[in-house]
Amino acid sequence: MPLPAARTSLADLSPTIALGALDGRYRSAVAPLLDHLSEAALNRARLHVEVEWLLHLTTTAVVPGADTLSEQEAQELRAVVTDFDAAAIEELRQIEAETVHDVKAIEYYLRRRLSEVVGPQRAGTLGELVHFACTSEDVNNTSYALMVQGAVEQVWLPRARALVDQLSTMAHELAEVPLLAHTHGQPATPTTMGKELAVLAARLRRQLDRVGRASYLGKLNGATGTYGAHVVALPDVDWQDVSRTFVEQLGLTWNPLTTQIESHDWQAELYADVARFNRVLHNLATDVWTYISMGYFAQVRGQGTVGSSTMPHKVNPIRFENAEANLEVSNALLDVLASTLVTSRLQRDLTDSSMQRNIGTAFGHSLLALDNVSRGLAGLDAVPEAMAADLDANWEVLGEPVQSVMRALAARGVEGMSNPYERLKDLTRGRRIGRAELVDFVRGLGLPAAEEERLVALTPATYTGLAASLVAHLDD
Repeated sequence: MPLPAARTSLADLSPTIALGALDGRYRSAVAPLLDHLSEAALNRARLHVEVEWLLHLTTTAVVPGADTLSEQEAQELRAVVTDFDAAAIEELRQIEAETVHDVKAIEYYLRRRLSEVVGPQRAGTLGELVHFACTSEDVNNTSYALMVQGAVEQVWLPRARALVDQLSTMAHELAEVPLLAHTHGQPATPTTMGKELAVLAARLRRQLDRVGRASYLGKLNGATGTYGAHVVALPDVDWQDVSRTFVEQLGLTWNPLTTQIESHDWQAELYADVARFNRVLHNLATDVWTYISMGYFAQVRGQGTVGSSTMPHKVNPIRFENAEANLEVSNALLDVLASTLVTSRLQRDLTDSSMQRNIGTAFGHSLLALDNVSRGLAGLDAVPEAMAADLDANWEVLGEPVQSVMRALAARGVEGMSNPYERLKDLTRGRRIGRAELVDFVRGLGLPAAEEERLVALTPATYTGLAASLVAHLDD
């Protein structure tokens, strides 16, 4: 039968009931992002920009004859940002309900606080410099740049770097553990588990280096990027210098050429790099999941955990499966952000405003995946015996080194070494061979004694080339 009609609407039970998983089931894992990419964080960042713009105008005497703030008053005004709390959030909500404009609500809220700091009389004149010559996008673009910068540099990058360090440590620990490779899903030239993990760690680290070099751009130049209102109000001011110094004092890179909006190209670049990191991490999750299924890793069951609801023997690789799903959601959002934000009709449209409200969700799913992969890796024990058993069951992979030695000898003019590839193909293709068959074949080739003994001593487990030493490149 269909789901029965509910007697009570869940929406009426509690305002904390979440529609999305990040604000519900997974809130604790993504909570650090709330300080940077939530709606409240956006309003706090807007207040920060508005306060600093007011102080910039007054302390640099941009407006001749305008009142200035004392050092103590400036500190009290900055405290409006540092002390931003639940009461501030509620007051802003009420103001916005009247203005039906989020940035205008910030302006009115700051005027109230300014009046408390300097008194109603001085606030009457100083208040005219709140949001002076600004379009909303002057405040929004710098706010988002500061928010994303904080989220990346203070939350996402440290978590991502910690995960790569964790993976690198595993690579070093397993550098010499031989592993049967599987190219195209088929038994192939052996490697080591550590070397394969090192490949993934190096790929991830390269993307983190790109993210770490990201530029966060900002602009403050008016309704169409021309400083029109600025120049008419105060024609003798070097407005480009005022704008540049203000944006740089915020810790951002100044963009001198924009429409009404900062073009968001830096965001598209950053999100593409984060998405690429996510995709490599997805590759790690699927590879480790596969190694678990092969028995190369055993999962360490935590106290009280349940692997399967019906099969007591199972410990499901849920951390890696959860990570896969969250990385896919994150990338879907990052991709649409990157592709959409670079376009704005003529001098401005509002699609970017709605789109940017999903930045926190995109980073939230990535952060959740980082948490799951880290916890998943921490719960693994390598099983060298399982890897050794697969190696010992696939002696045919030594056909490659035998024919390579024969080629080298043939190139030096040694007789009887012709057609090595074809001869090894006849021996190995489509069937399993063991050590005895391989040794008999090698003994019958007429190889020089040294090469013969070297090949006879070779095993799948020792045929790993330089794999173990390659892991050291992680320390370059």
